[in-house]
Amino acid sequence: MSPEIATLGGGCFWCTEAVYQELHGVQSVESGYSGGHVVNPTYEQICEGTTGHAEVVRVHFDPALVSYRDVLEVFFTIHDPTTPNRQGNDIGTQYRSVIYANSGEQMTTARQVIAEMAHVWDAPIVTELAEAPVFYRAEEYHQNYFVNHPLQSYCVFVVAPKVAKFRKVFAERVRR
Repeated sequence: MSPEIATLGGGCFWCTEAVYQELHGVQSVESGYSGGHVVNPTYEQICEGTTGHAEVVRVHFDPALVSYRDVLEVFFTIHDPTTPNRQGNDIGTQYRSVIYANSGEQMTTARQVIAEMAHVWDAPIVTELAEAPVFYRAEEYHQNYFVNHPLQSYCVFVVAPKVAKFRKVFAERVRR
């Protein structure tokens, strides 16, 4: 099987990237921006909240080792899909919950998983679902952020707990 790509936004991309880097079957993860109207946006522009882009990760995975459904189950566990334009203290449209489907099959699977997750959460799911727009890779200092800065305060207090939750809930899927 050829590698597949999942494009997901679940708050700060440092958190999402760190989790997916540990998922068995994932080959690589890139942090970036998608869904806006500015070509080649910068992090500073994204932070202003005027570009329309979300912070996203592009997850390259081997579907023989991990399914797209599995990738989405992790996604719905590591962030709150019921809060519009926010994850914890990160507030703004750039932190929205979004799934950008890269194929018709991914769109169908995402719709199914969202419907299933509606029974798990107490509030309505606000995750956007759309065809994958252009992906703009974030600046190099954002790539592998948690790996490179594990003691930075945001990483200690926000990223590390999400990674720990992933390891606990999906122990059998953690990369060995």
